[in-house]
Amino acid sequence: MQVGKPVLYSYFRSSCTWRVRIALALKGIDYETVPVNLIKDGGQQFSKEFQTLNPMKQVPALKIDGITIGQSLAIIEYLEETRPTPRLLPQDPQKKAIVRMISDLIASGIQPLQNLSVLKQVGEGKQLPWAQEAITSGFNALEQILRSTAGKYCVGDEVSMADLCLVPQVANAERFKVDLSHYPTICQINKALLALEAFQVSHPSRQPDTPAELRA
Repeated sequence: MQVGKPVLYSYFRSSCTWRVRIALALKGIDYETVPVNLIKDGGQQFSKEFQTLNPMKQVPALKIDGITIGQSLAIIEYLEETRPTPRLLPQDPQKKAIVRMISDLIASGIQPLQNLSVLKQVGEGKQLPWAQEAITSGFNALEQILRSTAGKYCVGDEVSMADLCLVPQVANAERFKVDLSHYPTICQINKALLALEAFQVSHPSRQPDTPAELRA
């Protein structure tokens, strides 16, 4: 099935790409990184070359098995179906639905509202309060949900796709100076996940395109 080494089109700070990097690390998949700087040159994602690769002009995009996949959750689910160890979606249908619900809450209900393209539209002076409101509103719901689903991680004691979405979003919350003291469950899970090697090697501070001043 594999046609050469997978290629991940990535930006070090992209939370969507970070999700995929975690999945690749957990599953032990060796891959090449092609940096796409979302700020330099007016945004390299808008180049004709990259638009041909991903018409949505977004990272991540993953070339694997002779196809190119965009959208982080679609990539993770493909990896899950083709390389199912370790499992990132529970076998139990109810737990699987909960994992997908939490993943979608973050990937659809929080992250898009505070991503780069939206913040540009909001305007320079309003970006911080806008992002804080988007994240706080989502975290209020997420904290309530996790109180009933969490074990060591988001859903029980096994790492799942929901955890891959949580950690990058917490990092975004910290970057936008959200007061996380109101979200003890989120913080506890995030701390446990950041202790795992796959979450460390995939961290934005350790990527090929990470600026020197932001490296760990």
